[in-house]
Amino acid sequence: MRVSAHGKYLLQLTRLGMFNCYLVREEDGFTLVDTNLGGSATSILAAAERAGAAIVRILLTHAHSDHVGSLDALHAALPAAEVLIGAREARLLAGDMSLDADEPQTGPRGGFPRVATQPTQTLHPGDHVGSLQAIAAPGHTPGQMAFFDPRDGTLVAGDALVTKGGMTVAGVLKWSFPFPALATWHKPTALRTARALRALEPARLAVGHGPVIEHPLAALDAAIRAAERRRAFAE
Repeated sequence: MRVSAHGKYLLQLTRLGMFNCYLVREEDGFTLVDTNLGGSATSILAAAERAGAAIVRILLTHAHSDHVGSLDALHAALPAAEVLIGAREARLLAGDMSLDADEPQTGPRGGFPRVATQPTQTLHPGDHVGSLQAIAAPGHTPGQMAFFDPRDGTLVAGDALVTKGGMTVAGVLKWSFPFPALATWHKPTALRTARALRALEPARLAVGHGPVIEHPLAALDAAIRAAERRRAFAE
């Protein structure tokens, strides 16, 4: 697993060149954002140890398999660590694929594995987890959340955006790496989320697939314009 540092607080952990999770440094230890594919727990724990702090909480952007794949193994290794996920996404983590009456009536897409670990806390937009502020980011899944660090303007956006092979809004198909687009639930909602995340004016963008982008606003604007030109993203 490749580890790269970005600013004072963020470590990106990348497996197979395309699957990311993150360690966010806090005064009491690390917040791990997402758990990567299954089989990643040993490498994640080793990365935290090398960086000199323990993982004290596990924070999930959404419940797809490449984001929760190592959750059970990490929970077994870190039984005292908090496990947090958005309240809407917690239903998907528990295997409940039902939709609310006010949501687009299209079934969630992608792999949602059954996990034994239950959240110790569910989150709502505006909640804080350490230094991170929870931001609603639906579209890729009905309940995805992004997390904004006001200390340095870092936005950890899950799969709301993809930077591998160039920045795109979730749901824009790139044949070189089609999986995030194929697993996106509702494209118009994903576009609205991209606009809302852009309005935060992040100084740094960290996503589930692709490199961390410094000063991402111009690339965000271009990605949003590209999605707006596609019929599938129209309201």
